[in-house]
Amino acid sequence: MAVENLVTGNQRKHKLLIAEDDAEIRKALERILAYEGYEVVVANDGAAALEAIVEHDPDAVVLDVMMPFVDGLSVCRRLRERGDRRPVLMLTARHDVNDRVAGLDAGADDYVTKPFELEELLARVRALLRRVDDERPGDVLEIGPFTLDVPRRLVTGPSGEIDLTRTEFSILELLMRNDGIVLERSVMYERIWGYDFGDSSRSLDVHVGYLRRKLEADGTPRVIETVRGLGFVMRAGD
Repeated sequence: MAVENLVTGNQRKHKLLIAEDDAEIRKALERILAYEGYEVVVANDGAAALEAIVEHDPDAVVLDVMMPFVDGLSVCRRLRERGDRRPVLMLTARHDVNDRVAGLDAGADDYVTKPFELEELLARVRALLRRVDDERPGDVLEIGPFTLDVPRRLVTGPSGEIDLTRTEFSILELLMRNDGIVLERSVMYERIWGYDFGDSSRSLDVHVGYLRRKLEADGTPRVIETVRGLGFVMRAGD
């Protein structure tokens, strides 16, 4: 199990952990992300990734799903079980929706399928890190039965606290800030991921589905509506 630390340059805004067992992909990501100005820590398996997270405290983690010793899904689950909410982006060679949904079930904030476009990967990393930076102190939203405390990243409903992933939190925040306004999918992709992935992507729909399930788990009526052909709107009523 090997962990390496690469720092190029003196000014680093964010630190990233890249956990990938394919040496060629790992080195390419290491080089590209360092060039983009990130401090990069790399690990070649899941066990090393867990050690590196404790040692280096990265701002975000990019995990390959299929790794030796501990796979990426297990790494993500262990982080969430111990209350670690830092952003996690999963890399997977599996294109089936069920495989990608498994990553979200494990607590990942986003996923990219291999082979991936470099610009898409960089956009998704930027979006995850932007959510960390955009937390505003003292910002609390209250709509219908839900309260969203932005700096504490806490959501409460009629039955108490609701545990959301960072992406689910960002979607709910965006909808709550635009209560009653229909947000087109392209707008939501740009605001949340920083990139419009087009009509073929189902990432937004999958995340909204999981968010709805959590908000409605105690029988609370649906507040996030689908506007066919356009996007989504939050209508919480009085």
